[in-house]
Amino acid sequence: MSDSTEQIRQEFLHDLDAARDLPQLEQVRITYLSRSGRIAVLFDGIRSASPADRPVLGKALNELRTFAQAHFDERKAALEAAAGSSEPAFDPTLPGRPRWVGSRHPVTQTLDEIKRIFVGMGFSVENGPEIESDYYNFGALNFPPDHPARDMQDTFFISKDILLRTHTSPVQIRVMEKQRPPIRAIMPGKAYRNEAVSARSLVQFHQVEGLYIDRHVTFSELKGTLVSFAHQFYGERLKYRFRPSFFPFTEPSAEMDISCYLCGGNGCRVCKYSGWLEILGAGMVHPHVLKNGGIDPEEYTGYAFGMGIERTALLRYGIDDIRMFYESDVRFLRQF
Repeated sequence: MSDSTEQIRQEFLHDLDAARDLPQLEQVRITYLSRSGRIAVLFDGIRSASPADRPVLGKALNELRTFAQAHFDERKAALEAAAGSSEPAFDPTLPGRPRWVGSRHPVTQTLDEIKRIFVGMGFSVENGPEIESDYYNFGALNFPPDHPARDMQDTFFISKDILLRTHTSPVQIRVMEKQRPPIRAIMPGKAYRNEAVSARSLVQFHQVEGLYIDRHVTFSELKGTLVSFAHQFYGERLKYRFRPSFFPFTEPSAEMDISCYLCGGNGCRVCKYSGWLEILGAGMVHPHVLKNGGIDPEEYTGYAFGMGIERTALLRYGIDDIRMFYESDVRFLRQF
């Protein structure tokens, strides 16, 4: 057995020295140090030795295995260092690679610009909870008990009376409860609806709600405010129109359209060949909503409006799929 140990030691050193690259070195490892290698076979032979010889043989084989492993590791490190040194040297004359600097998300940029415009008009910025009660999300806003928006297909209910808010309008009631008129505020934030994800809708989105309450507030003031916003945000050359509409919390109500940014009003797939795109809904605050907020509708009037931030960003940047905002595609985000 001692002759076999010394013979394998010498053959291992010869084969190790002959290995000129990592693949050849791996073959040496398999031949000598693997579970079925030559050294492992010698360990199996200890079983046939006499009990008196086994300790001596075991010690000799352990020394051989430790010796072989140490020399193998040393040879491997040398070959890896040689392989690394063969890489092309750094060329200082080559042009540098630009370092990409992060920027704000396009939805955040759009929201910040909207807030800047309305703050410039004298509006404050208010916030409210995203987890709301049925009362603030529906009841206080004059939604009848059988209104379709209360159905599970539209709303994420956490319990019978607790839900993820479907719009930022509940903040209106909270602001009215803690402030006395005059009130002039916008309420940005996230909203949630149980809708099918498509190029035009998501289950989570951002909204900005606006509210102005004072004595003798008129629909003309509402129109003037929204037209001023549209001109500042979309440009002075845009065309706009107001259409009658219905919302439970405003009366009368209207929707505001602007001329399509893609076809210039001639009609295309995005505007459904109408030449117009809706940007927001608005109206005079319903007397019931004023009462629910603790404000006397005989003394005060007000207007409210709301818009989706993602859809506003679509219009501003000429994007035709809302899902692109949340796919984390760096090629898309770098454009902003």
